[in-house]
Amino acid sequence: MKELSQKDKEFLLDSIRCIKDFPKPGIVFRDITTLLNNAEAFNFLMDHLVERYKDFDIDFIAGIESRGFIFAAALAARLRIPFVPIRKPKKLPYITISQKYSLEYGVDEVQMHIDAFKHKEGAKVILIDDLIATGGTAKASVELITQANAICVEACFLIDLKELKGSEALRPLTKIYSILEI
Repeated sequence: MKELSQKDKEFLLDSIRCIKDFPKPGIVFRDITTLLNNAEAFNFLMDHLVERYKDFDIDFIAGIESRGFIFAAALAARLRIPFVPIRKPKKLPYITISQKYSLEYGVDEVQMHIDAFKHKEGAKVILIDDLIATGGTAKASVELITQANAICVEACFLIDLKELKGSEALRPLTKIYSILEI
């Protein structure tokens, strides 16, 4: 299973813009649009993900709204397997299943079409998002995949904000692969 060298990780990290005090003071926002706008960096990342997942015998790639869609759909296309969007409420037109999760001040929810995995019992799924912070959305997404009688083989994140411990919260539910840890 291919892992990136420190030099490769630095190349990807250097392609991501850091914006201080966004969306509020004290936050350093990791802007992946600069990576997406860098054809060399984006293709390098996608080549790496293809190399990592090509022998996993995966049935579906699921991506979390919205930036996770970019990486998940591109990987699904390269691996020639179906892409499944996991979205916020009222964004999907057909019958959905839902999973709620706690926020600092309230509750949010993710949804997926009831037939997203084509009713394939035990479908093997890779979950992808751009970033894991506190892990609430990712955890709810893995629970949603399980609710659909599928198996989240691994959750993949471009960036893991280690200080916020989201990967620790998710680890009891699935394997995790974080390309960059900050």
